Amino acid sequence: SRSSRMVSELSRTRLQDGYVSYAWERRMQEVLAVPNSSSFLSILLLPKASDRVASRYNDLEDTLARANAWLSASQVSGVPIVFMNIQTESLLTKISGETASATVNAGSLSDLSNLANASLYGFEDYHGVDIGVVRAVRLWYSPLVEEVAIEIKLKEDDTKLGFAISRTEEGFIYISSVIDDDENVPSTRSGLSTLYKESVSASRLLVVSRLSNQKVLPWMVSSTGAIRCFDTVSLSQKLSLHRHASIPILMHVFSWDQSLVSRGSSSARNWDPSPLVLPLPQEVRLAHQPNDNQVLPLPPGEPNESITTSEQPDRRLQRDTAGALGR
Repeated sequence: SRSSRMVSELSRTRLQDGYVSYAWERRMQEVLAVPNSSSFLSILLLPKASDRVASRYNDLEDTLARANAWLSASQVSGVPIVFMNIQTESLLTKISGETASATVNAGSLSDLSNLANASLYGFEDYHGVDIGVVRAVRLWYSPLVEEVAIEIKLKEDDTKLGFAISRTEEGFIYISSVIDDDENVPSTRSGLSTLYKESVSASRLLVVSRLSNQKVLPWMVSSTGAIRCFDTVSLSQKLSLHRHASIPILMHVFSWDQSLVSRGSSSARNWDPSPLVLPLPQEVRLAHQPNDNQVLPLPPGEPNESITTSEQPDRRLQRDTAGALGR
């Protein structure tokens, strides 16, 4: 019957899929807060080598603990960030000798349980080459609110920028001091000095996340435990070159207060393109509330030991040698 034929045809019909073109370049220019650059922030931690020749690595739990310590220490020092996600990431490498014999031994499913907490395991490819898989950890984080753009306009008669930068032990660049007795320096005209003072009052660091749209955040921890991050001297030199060339500086900082977002967007309103305001998901905003698993910065009433000046050195934060960037 016709009905049975339709039922039979319905059971045989399969949904079709395929590829369609997409205007990636245009979309990346139009919809991203910073064109061609993501707002996703992360740091990759390689497992720590337990010997000098890097043939042995600490286990996965050690790498996870170091990621946890890095995040907590950053928050305690005043960096306004929150945890987003954490995942393992597999990196291939060639292994041989003692390392290969110790790791290429997962010959059955029962052996896989022994690799659950291993940072390095191996297998042999078709050519008899021992391939090692290093299990790194990627930690995803986010600003407490979001990134705020600040445009620092420069004049030909500017002799200094009016601020100095430093770096935390965890690799974050931040504004460490400003000139507050001169209304005509770029840092005051742009509102950066005001933001800095508010950050001190809130027991936060005014962290610089981008310079000329380029991320200047720490992004990797090596197998020796060293953090790969940006050098304050080279950053200071680039900022000074902006002043000498009278080219405006576009700087992004981490916001810790929603009210700063509209202010920052307003200060950069003449910059093309202007940053978009992208609110965090509800679950991230809820994570800002105190709980047993979150390390919060010191309250404003307690002394802030995270901000340093040239007269008050601190062992956790490294003072930049460029001073006020005007020399």
